[in-house]
Amino acid sequence: MIPAKYRGSVIVMGIGNPDRADDAVGPLVAARLANALPDTRIVSQVNDSFALIEEWTGAQIAVLIDAAAVIASPGRIHRIDLCCDELPCELGLSSTHAFGLAETIALARALGRLPERVIVYAVEGVCFDLGANMSPEVVAAADELTHLVAAEVRTCRAG
Repeated sequence: MIPAKYRGSVIVMGIGNPDRADDAVGPLVAARLANALPDTRIVSQVNDSFALIEEWTGAQIAVLIDAAAVIASPGRIHRIDLCCDELPCELGLSSTHAFGLAETIALARALGRLPERVIVYAVEGVCFDLGANMSPEVVAAADELTHLVAAEVRTCRAG
């Protein structure tokens, strides 16, 4: 059961595997935001995409942070508001596992379990190797993304 203080609120979810180089950007930003946004539920989700649906249940707004395939340049940040836009397939937000973020969002939408508003921050990454370090471009993007997501949450709370 979702605690009452989180119902009707904003949730920030860092998605990714901290052991797979650039895929760690979501959990890294989530960890950085934990102290910056004390009144916001922050979740770091590693591998279970189905758990995302359960985690955001009761939230009005979900801000999701995930790594994406490189399109133009490593570290490039994309902001996608699912109220207005679809997830671009070229970002490759599908997981290396059976079910990724794009599939999870589609399933939640079909089940009527998607929050009223979902904002995805996707960072183009180049290295997803097990045990490798994050690329310098994605590390730099994580710094910028921490500020962007904090400002996004404050804006959402202000209405």
